[in-house]
Amino acid sequence: MTVRVAAPADAHRVAEVAASTFPLACPPGTRPEDIAQFISNVLSAEHFENYIADATRTVLVDETADADVVGYAMLVSGTPTDPDIRAALSHEPTIEISKLYVQPTQHGSGAAGRLLSSSLSHARDSGCAAAWLGVNQQNVRAQKFYTKHGFEIVGTKTFVVGVQTHDDYVMQVRL
Repeated sequence: MTVRVAAPADAHRVAEVAASTFPLACPPGTRPEDIAQFISNVLSAEHFENYIADATRTVLVDETADADVVGYAMLVSGTPTDPDIRAALSHEPTIEISKLYVQPTQHGSGAAGRLLSSSLSHARDSGCAAAWLGVNQQNVRAQKFYTKHGFEIVGTKTFVVGVQTHDDYVMQVRL
């Protein structure tokens, strides 16, 4: 397994992973039509082509020796625009780990740890003092994973999927 920065040719494969993994992170009761709309409006191959080309974003992929993408992370540089998130964060400059998803068949394989470690290394190499992310308040498994890697809950935010608004924790780690 290798983690590397995604290239434009990876957009379709990353979008496939996003479409299969995003529903797993949604809280119970999230309407399937809202999930489908989010995938179409945010996680399509065309969107990933734009994300990969965007200088403020870095998309990382974890792939097998056969070049199968088993997970991805998307990092977003810059100060958050949401004033509640800005108020919760205590270290600058910072980077957002906007997405970090691994195929369910790879849970427990180390793929998520490799992606997170690579994300934090990228943040350090970019001169960041911290990294932050949002995680659904009902996603206890993800919260435990991030806590194990030094993240702490520092605030809350909302996350909209279709017509539903979900409550997330804002978690931060000092680099």
